Amino acid sequence: MTFKLKYKNNEETREIPNDNYTINDLLSELGLSSQTIVSKQNGELVIEDTVINDDDEIQLVQIIYGG
Repeated sequence: MTFKLKYKNNEETREIPNDNYTINDLLSELGLSSQTIVSKQNGELVIEDTVINDDDEIQLVQIIYGG
C-alpha cells in the first residue's frame, strides 16, 4: 500500500508501513512539527491523528510566522 506525499517542491510515492499509520507518524519520520505544518488528505484539511490510506494524496504545507 502506498500514498503520494507532496511537501514543498517535492512529490514522492511512499509505502504505508502499517494499518494505523497517521499524519503524526509521517511528521515524526520527517522530523517536522505539527505546530508548523498544515496537513491535507486528498485536498481536505485534516488533523494529525488522521490515518493515511492506500492511494491517498497527502500534502504538507509549511506555516510561515512573522510580523
